[in-house]
This record gives sequence, structure tokens and C-alpha cells, in this order.
Amino acid sequence: MVRAISLEPSPMSIRVLVADSTPLTGHLIADALRKDRGLTVTNAEANSVIFVATTLKPDVAIVSEQLQGKPGKGFEVLSELRVAVPRARTVMLFDTGNRDLVVEAFRSGARGVFCRQETLKMLTRCVHKVHEGQLWVSGPQLEFVRETLAQAPATRLIDTEGIELLSKREQDVIRWLAEGHTNREIARKMNISDNTVKNYLFRIFDKLGVSSRVEVVIYATNQGAGGQSMEREASASRTAVLDS
Repeated sequence: MVRAISLEPSPMSIRVLVADSTPLTGHLIADALRKDRGLTVTNAEANSVIFVATTLKPDVAIVSEQLQGKPGKGFEVLSELRVAVPRARTVMLFDTGNRDLVVEAFRSGARGVFCRQETLKMLTRCVHKVHEGQLWVSGPQLEFVRETLAQAPATRLIDTEGIELLSKREQDVIRWLAEGHTNREIARKMNISDNTVKNYLFRIFDKLGVSSRVEVVIYATNQGAGGQSMEREASASRTAVLDS
């Protein structure tokens, strides 16, 4: 069963799909988001998310980590959404901001993570920011991602045809970024100048289609699970790193 707003959506409105763990909470979230006249919201039952998404082509999809009473089911849905509606930007909804869950959300292709402890007003802001091309992640959650990438084996970043996107030196720069090092520290570790590090970063940003150090780290984490590369967008995206 699908519940959608009955009013004719504005051509400029953001199409939002909500798939929560229970029909009741899904309706509550959808109704709260509909208070923003710039959003056209559809609430989908957990077992019909992909069908509804392929029909409505949402701009942003909010998916609970737990669906159909199964913890982790939301990750499967996120991966399926990337194939069914590749241009849709997804937000993973959590009961708690557990380290492993946050990392797995980005590995599954999420553009943002949102905990239920935050206000529904903040969720509306999250939808707008993700739609604009930003990533939605708090400072502590970002550290989870950094630490995971720093501890993982070297990641080969490849495009959809399996061709490596970065040189060995550029991948080394990403590894040092993941550990939180500054440009000067990276230069010292690699025995190169600060300007050379900046040049590496410019090339990395251009090749990956990102515009910030944070996005580079999340991009690498996303590919670390063997997922498809994030969509390269025409306009550079930004990152909304929120205070905890």
C-alpha cells in the first residue's frame, strides 16, 4: 500500500520516498515532511520500495536500516535502489548511530545517515541538503568512516568498466587523508612538497567528481565494499558535516 500526497506536485518540488520500519512511523515521518511545501512525499510499505521507486523516480529516498522486521534489510534495499533508480539520493535512517551501521550505510551508497534522536525538522533539512548534492553526516559519524578506511587494506578505486581511476601515489594520498593527516603531514610522509600534495588533491577531486576531502574518504569507503562507483555529477557537490 502506498500513501502519497493528494495535491498535484509543483514542477520544482523534491520527490521524496519514505520507507520506514513500520507503517505507523512511516506515515508520521511522511506527514511531517509534507509540512514543507517544497517536498512531495510518498510513503511506501517495506515490501514495495523498489516497485514504488521505479514508478515514481524519487529525488531522495529515506530508508530505514530495519525493514520487514529484519535488521540490515535496509542495506539490501539501498543497493537495489542504486541499480533501479541510480539518480535517486538515499538517506539511511537509524535508531542509533552505531559505528558499523554508519560505515555500512555509506558502503551501500547512502548520501546521508540520520538518527531518530534528531528532530523531524532536521530531517527536512537533511532532505534538502542531500538533494542539493551534499553529504549528510555528523562529525563523530565521519570519524567512524575515516577509521574504517584507515584500518582497511588499500582500496583500488575503479570505474564501471573496472579501470583504475587513480595512480598509486594518488591512492597513497587518500590513505593518509583517511588517517586525518594535514597536507603538510602528508607531504612529509611522502617526501614531497605541500604544493605537490595540493596538486594530487585537485586531480583526485577531478577524477572522482567530488569537491572535498570528506567526500574522497566516503567515496573510497563506498568502493571498499566492492560497490559501484558513486555517480559523477555535473556540478561539484559539497559536504554538510554536522555538529554532534
